Amino acid sequence: MKKFQFLFLLIFCSIVSTAQIKKAPNRAEGDGPWPQLILRGATLINSTGAPSVGPVDIVVEQNRIVAIRNVGYPGLPIRDGARPKLKEGGKEIDCSGMYILPGFIDMHGHIGGTSQGTPAEYVFKLWMAHGITTIRDPSCGNGLDWVLDQKQKSLSNAITAPRIYAYTAFGQGARGAIATPAQAVEWVKENAAKGADGIKFFGAAPAIMDAALRENKRLGLRSCMHHAQMDVARWNVVNSAEAGLTSMEHWYGLPEALLEKSTLQDYPLNYNYSNEQHRFEEAGKLWKQAAQPGSARWNEVMQKLLSLDFTLDPTFNIYEANRDLHKTRRLEWHDTYTLPSLWKFYEPNRESHGSYWFNWGTEQEVQWKENYRIWMSFVNEYKNRGGRVTTGSDNGFIYQTYGFGYIRELELLREAGFHPLEVIRSSSLYGAQALGAEKDLGSIEVGKLADLVVIDANPLENFQYLYGTGAVYLNEKNEITRKGGVKYTIKDGVVYDAKKLLSDVKAMVDDAKRSSGSSIKQPGLN
Repeated sequence: MKKFQFLFLLIFCSIVSTAQIKKAPNRAEGDGPWPQLILRGATLINSTGAPSVGPVDIVVEQNRIVAIRNVGYPGLPIRDGARPKLKEGGKEIDCSGMYILPGFIDMHGHIGGTSQGTPAEYVFKLWMAHGITTIRDPSCGNGLDWVLDQKQKSLSNAITAPRIYAYTAFGQGARGAIATPAQAVEWVKENAAKGADGIKFFGAAPAIMDAALRENKRLGLRSCMHHAQMDVARWNVVNSAEAGLTSMEHWYGLPEALLEKSTLQDYPLNYNYSNEQHRFEEAGKLWKQAAQPGSARWNEVMQKLLSLDFTLDPTFNIYEANRDLHKTRRLEWHDTYTLPSLWKFYEPNRESHGSYWFNWGTEQEVQWKENYRIWMSFVNEYKNRGGRVTTGSDNGFIYQTYGFGYIRELELLREAGFHPLEVIRSSSLYGAQALGAEKDLGSIEVGKLADLVVIDANPLENFQYLYGTGAVYLNEKNEITRKGGVKYTIKDGVVYDAKKLLSDVKAMVDDAKRSSGSSIKQPGLN
């Protein structure tokens, strides 16, 4: 590995290994678990691709779904004789008129950072308030030991947090340069022995990438990759998938695999990767340089990935400011739920990652709108041809705040052409499959764990109902109200009041504003 590339990796890994945020406090919220929990009279969206059905009663015992009972027909009284009986010491919740979905899985969930000033409690409660009961932490930015501690406490419900899958950044904690395939294999073995669930790659020399991926697969661990521009010219998505990578993050590496008229992205001659406006502005022109939809090369690459059962985790939401900066910067939840330190991190800054608004305007946004159109067409076609697409947020960057950005990802899959039921399947079942956790998670079926989302509005009709702020709704009295917002998030059979979790976050933000004397103001207008 060249010295520059490994230096970049060492700097990254030393930062993520030492810059640790405050861990979550002991759990003080959530009711249960009970010997038995019955959710009565809901409409079920089970995430297998089946249409909604209800009313049903769902019975949970020992944190497993043990029965799903049809108890009537819409518009008719419930058939009491069909209802499961409540056992002594059990708990029942009337879910009449409500909808129940499996807990959401965020496949790209960074657990905050010191630069953003986001403690774990803030991040975890925003996720849980939006029905996210499982996350994959790609790169373990607070250090593997830190993440494994929070993972274990989440598993025992000692803290209020989603389930955590820890994917260490390749090379993190290495004693020296990983300069040979043998050293890569040794690091992968050590990483597995430490308890990591997988690896996140950014790039390395082809021989090192190949050795690391194949060893990781041999050990039964999974992997994801952001194909960074520093190495993508010699190792793109197809190379990774053939070596055993299980999922790609964002879209880097995919257009490069589709290039026909060149072997490299068309970089301007004054381009500097460390200048993030250069990096992201030019990235918005890359899909137009790739093979056209439906072309032989387009089909060849897609078929190769399909044949390898490869997973796409597009994280559409995290780049949305690139195509509409003003809108994303003014999202209504920022005022109430974005910490002032996180807001400061979002603002234009040549050092903060994702804060590249040095001179961003109409020309850049037009390019990115076209970028999205082509990118979305590939992802939608991949899904239509049987490929697995999951939902990841990558929040805490680029004006996307935890939880809220994840719900926006659902909306953007819908924009890409997914049926709402396909979106829900991507948000849960396909995520569980990509994690190797389908036996326990991802759908509402007998035998699976009780990770559930309860909402009093139909999310298939409007995914905006899932935002913590709900959706604007004009009632029959011509009154402006809000509809939706997750009502209950259930993890491991513990029932959390989602709106109370949001209230806790608001209190954190209010306290931070008072103590710092800062508020949410638009850049350059203060």
